Amino acid sequence: MFDLALLVQGLPLLLAGLWNTVWLSACGLALGFLIGIGVCSLKLSERGALRRLGGAYISVFRGIPLLIQLLFIYYLLPRLGLDVPAWVAAIAGLALCSGAYLAEILRGGLLTLPAGQVEAARLLGLSGRTTLTRIKLPQALRATLPALLNEVILLIKASSLISAVGLAELTRTAQNLAASSFLQLQFYLAAAALYCVVNISLALLAGRLERRFAKGRA
Repeated sequence: MFDLALLVQGLPLLLAGLWNTVWLSACGLALGFLIGIGVCSLKLSERGALRRLGGAYISVFRGIPLLIQLLFIYYLLPRLGLDVPAWVAAIAGLALCSGAYLAEILRGGLLTLPAGQVEAARLLGLSGRTTLTRIKLPQALRATLPALLNEVILLIKASSLISAVGLAELTRTAQNLAASSFLQLQFYLAAAALYCVVNISLALLAGRLERRFAKGRA
């Protein structure tokens, strides 16, 4: 059964849920990117202890499901005296999880760079931080753009798990509307369509960036 009037009536709630999905995912991705850079630096460190520390972070946060991480942050931390709001727990969980994957993506991109560039930067007297931010990281981002986009899309889809901490993102909103109207098919299809709009838009943007970078190298 399809009820257009109910779908139109529920559309503002779906869009509000989509907004929660997008901004929480964006915040988690931004923080996760910073974490990824830091963990990537640890993995590429010349010190064995730092490499092992970076490897341990990646193993732990890639090995534990995101749902368990979210539940740990939201339910167990308060028992340790750290009461966190639901939106903070959601962003932290997304960031910690995505940071592990982004670290490996960036590490793969950095390892493809010619060693001569780093040696040239040292001869010019550039610091390690300047070499990373001005020379190595921009090239690594170009080389790993498809993988980074894939991680962004996966993160947006995985954000449906943040409903476990009580946030009404897109999937939870669709579930609530479906349960109250008994029209599961139409509201789940509407949610799927909204996810597709976001992710296809990201894919088109990434394709445009890739073509632009390719022209810049030509």
